[in-house]
Amino acid sequence: MSDIQKKEIPFERVLFFSDAIVAIAITLLALNLKLDLPEGHHLTFQDLLLPWKNYLAFLLSFINIASFWRMHHQMYSYIHKMNGYAMGYNILWLFFIVILPFSTSLLSTHFGDSAAIFLYSLNILALSIFQNAIWDGADIKHNYIDAEKISDEERKRFRLMFNFDMANGLICTVLSFFVPKIAFFLLFFKIPVLFFVMVYIASQKRKGISPDRVRTTTF
Repeated sequence: MSDIQKKEIPFERVLFFSDAIVAIAITLLALNLKLDLPEGHHLTFQDLLLPWKNYLAFLLSFINIASFWRMHHQMYSYIHKMNGYAMGYNILWLFFIVILPFSTSLLSTHFGDSAAIFLYSLNILALSIFQNAIWDGADIKHNYIDAEKISDEERKRFRLMFNFDMANGLICTVLSFFVPKIAFFLLFFKIPVLFFVMVYIASQKRKGISPDRVRTTTF
């Protein structure tokens, strides 16, 4: 085993750094919210609705960053160690978090264009891949998960959500070449769809159906 695998890193500092970067990225999203009006023009309610594409792109990215940060926070409530590889995955995850405001600006400026939605979808796919890599590295490769804190059902819930995020990003990336507006629709409604999937799983568990069977029937 190499030194980079053996060496543990004080991951609290990495988490503080990650939270700061996420906070900056989510703040940068608001810079794209502006009204381009002639000087001396009196503001009307109709003017407020003109940049609706910017509002929509901002809302999509705010939801995405908040969702990824929330999952990141939940993961590290169970992960109690970090090595060089895990930190590398985390830095790459942060890289694509920082890129998201740029992808958002392209999406709002070229709303509905295939190239803009492709780049945005690819950004989301990369985020979901490295999010999954952080968890896999901690759970499967290095056993850095605190087994006393997490149940098997919770592990399955994490796996389901990671798989859903990666599948959603991949599908939207492919669809962006052919039907970009549908790809955008799927990106925007990722959170509600995931919510209904989780509600469905919870309802099936209450009926006595095992989580494995629910996962099979859902996907």
